[in-house]
Order: sequence, then C-alpha cells, then structure tokens
Amino acid sequence: MIDNKTVKHSPNQYDVIILGAGASGLLCAFTAARRGRKVLVIEKSNKVGKKILMSGGGRCNFINYFVEADNFISANSHFCKAALTRYSQWDFMAMVEQHGIEFEERKHGQLFCQHSAKDILNMLLDECEQAGVEIRTRCEIDKIKQQQDTRYQLKFSQNNKPQILDCQALVVATGALSVPTLGGSGIGYDIAQQFGLKLIERQAGLVPFMFSDSMKPMCERLSGLALEVEVQCKQQSFKENLLFTHRGMSGPVILQISNYWSPGDEVIINLLPDIDAGQWLLSAKQQQGKSLLKTLLHQKLAKSLVSEIQNLWWPELAETALSEFSDKQLLLIAEHINNWQVKPSASEGYRTAEVTLGGVDTDGISSKTMEAKQQPGLFFIGEVLDVTGHLGGYNFQWAWSSGYSAGLVV
Repeated sequence: MIDNKTVKHSPNQYDVIILGAGASGLLCAFTAARRGRKVLVIEKSNKVGKKILMSGGGRCNFINYFVEADNFISANSHFCKAALTRYSQWDFMAMVEQHGIEFEERKHGQLFCQHSAKDILNMLLDECEQAGVEIRTRCEIDKIKQQQDTRYQLKFSQNNKPQILDCQALVVATGALSVPTLGGSGIGYDIAQQFGLKLIERQAGLVPFMFSDSMKPMCERLSGLALEVEVQCKQQSFKENLLFTHRGMSGPVILQISNYWSPGDEVIINLLPDIDAGQWLLSAKQQQGKSLLKTLLHQKLAKSLVSEIQNLWWPELAETALSEFSDKQLLLIAEHINNWQVKPSASEGYRTAEVTLGGVDTDGISSKTMEAKQQPGLFFIGEVLDVTGHLGGYNFQWAWSSGYSAGLVV
C-alpha cells in the first residue's frame, strides 16, 4: 500500500500515473485525486474513452442491477468479490443520478443511457476535472523502470516529443487485445511480465462465431434473421437472441456462450427452448395429420429458417403429411430442433470481440487494492486482469469496482 503523506513535487513528478484513459483508469484517477494525490492519466489514443463511446450501440450499457460473482469468469472465481463489494452497482448509480443522466432499464437488468454514451464519459471527465486530474493523449510508452527509492520512471513520447516522468504509484489500466481499432493492445501484459507477474492464456471473448462447413452458406442465406434460442456449451447455457450473419452466428446468446467455447467444441442450439418438440410434433400428428411439417413449424419459426432445417433434416419428406411420418422420424427431427449441434470453425477474433478472456494472473494481485503482491506501487485494474464479465454491463462494473479499489490506496 502506498504511503499517502503529502509530497512536494517537481513538474515531472506525480504521486500516481495511470496508463489508459478508459473506464477503469478514469474512475481510479478521480478517486485518487479526491484524496489529494497528484494524478496524471496518459492515453495512447487521440481521444479518451473510445470503448465507452462505442459500447451498447452508442448508448453504453454502463451497469447491471443484478451483480454477482457468478457473472464473472476468472481462474480465481473469488478474486472479484472484494472489489464488487467495495464499489457496487448502487455506488455507480448514485453518481449517475447525481449528474442527472437519464437512463433506461432493458431486459436482464441492463441499464443504458437514454441519449448517448457521451453522458457517461462526460460524467467521468467532469469528476476528473473537479478533482484536478491531468490527462494527456497521444502518448506512446517507450520504457518503464523502477527507481531505487521504489518510485517508477516512465519514458514516453507525446506527439513524438520524448518525456520522462516519475511516480510513486503506477496503475496499468491499458485494457486488453479486443477491438484494436478502439485502442486495444497487449502492452499491459508486457508490463506485467517485465515485473515478474504471470499471465493466464488469452483469447477473444463475447465474440461472434464463424463456420467453414455447410453451415456457412446457410448462415449467409439467413443473414439478418434473429430469434430467441437457448445455447449450451460445456454445461453452461444462456437463453437470448441469436442473430444469423453472413459470416456465421452472433447476437447476445452467441456472445455469452463464446466465453466458454474453445476451438473444436460443439455448441448445442435449442430452437424452441420453451417447448418439448417431441411431444408437440407427436400431438400435432394426431390433431393436424393432413398438415405438412413445415406448415406446423411456421407457427413457431421463421419460414426461411424452416426451409433451411427442412433441407437438413427431412428433405425427402418435405411434401409428406404429418400423419405419414413415423413416430421415430418425428422424434428424431424433434431432437434436432431441441438439440441442434453445430461446430464453429473459429470466432471472429479480437477484431470484433468485446472483451479479452484471461490476462494478468490474479494470484499475484491483491484483491483488496489491485496492487501487485511482489511489486509495491504497481497496480493493475480493468480488463488487463484475468477477470471477464458476462454480457450486460458486467465488464463496466469490473472497471468501476477495480478502479475504485486501487484509487483508494494509490
């Protein structure tokens, strides 16, 4: 933990330097500055908070009403609990309401700005300004080293002009590998390794699936169609909308399950999650025996989808009345409907991933302060850590909570 006694600074000295002006970095910055710390945030991009502005389709799903440790994925499932308790969704909500930001609740407790994600970013920047935080953009980090007195020296260039600064506490809030066009990079991992911290293997998370087999042209033909399904992989399941795309499958339910998928895994899709398709089809055979199966399915599924699965599962019986199907045939089709097994060839990768799974191993980090256990004065917050939230505002929650926890002690 940092000694917070007041220090007289030279122009090149700061109490705290935060690398990254995203969600976690900005919240950490004004939390620390309110305590009288001299805080500098440096950002490599030309603008701050790019990911905030793009999130939620420009409306920013900034929080969720319902937050539990089970909403987060980490090699250490307990790590996130202390920070989530220290700074909860209700704490962030209080700040949102204090700033008069209008928001709306959507399904599953997700809260979005009514107007624009800019409202959340402007709130964070206002708090930083009031607390006296200094923010610099267009900064490229060249070298970080620890001084003998445990301070950190930072060499970087701003607009191609070299700079040397030092600080008592260095906070890594650099984000991760997802969406490199919004500033995602692996520099936080490089810093962690430089100071002896271990990394958990990374991969794209909350990301659409692609296909290379016969599913690919089928998805292309269905591109734009959305329907509510239940999807399962490795004993995890989610019920939400699936969206067919020209590359494969997306939508909230696919993004959610992608966090649990590994290359080679099958994904099971239940096209009628609230219906036992076997009982329904056998009953329909008795009551609507003259109907075609596709006519029956049109009651529940889009015609275009029914046409595609007919070609997959009963093409030779396409014009056969239900009464002519054997029970065995109907039960086999029903099994496909409730347990459609598909095997993605790959995800779309970091280019479109909303988050990065894995990251800095939390075994080397204090869950209360976010400080590296063996490296005093070095902190890691936000997505760079091996903590990944489900879709629905949880990754912002982790940014707020981890940023606040570090901001209290840096």
